[in-house]
Amino acid sequence: MVWFIGLGIVAVLLLYAIVIYNALVNLKHAVSKSWSNIDVLLKQRNEELPKLVETCRQYMQFERDTLERVMAARQGAQLAQQKGDVSGIGKSESVIRSALGSITATVEAYPELAANASIQTLLSRVTALENAISDRREFYNESVNVLNVRIEQVPDVIIARMTGFQAATLLEFPAEDLRNPDIKALFQN
Repeated sequence: MVWFIGLGIVAVLLLYAIVIYNALVNLKHAVSKSWSNIDVLLKQRNEELPKLVETCRQYMQFERDTLERVMAARQGAQLAQQKGDVSGIGKSESVIRSALGSITATVEAYPELAANASIQTLLSRVTALENAISDRREFYNESVNVLNVRIEQVPDVIIARMTGFQAATLLEFPAEDLRNPDIKALFQN
């Protein structure tokens, strides 16, 4: 009888460990899926940026520094994306958002540029992608947070350590991105 009770306890513990492991696997894949969603949007946006810059370049011969910042930031984001460097992507994205704000302010300062349908289409496309990236970034960070909390909680921590689960990295942005933008400075570029 003791043997059956011992075997029952071992079976229950094994089943419980399997349930925990499967939950951790689901969380890990949720993080991967949410990162893939961001990755797709970043690639789309990075494909749109050269079109926007080239269209603007036709009108803004003397605003080259703004356009060059966008392209340099785009290259930095692509490199970080290829390396899977989440913190590098966060830094590059900050520069891109700042440069896009400068382009938007510059476009608004030039009536002939603001009236150009191509630029308006590209700006609205890039803005829509920025909003989608922001939404996906929030979902990604929530998925990372849930996974990271679970792999630190008892009894999940035991299974996580035994099976090699690692904490995922949040997509964070530098402190300067958290401050309110200086709109006046954008119009002075």
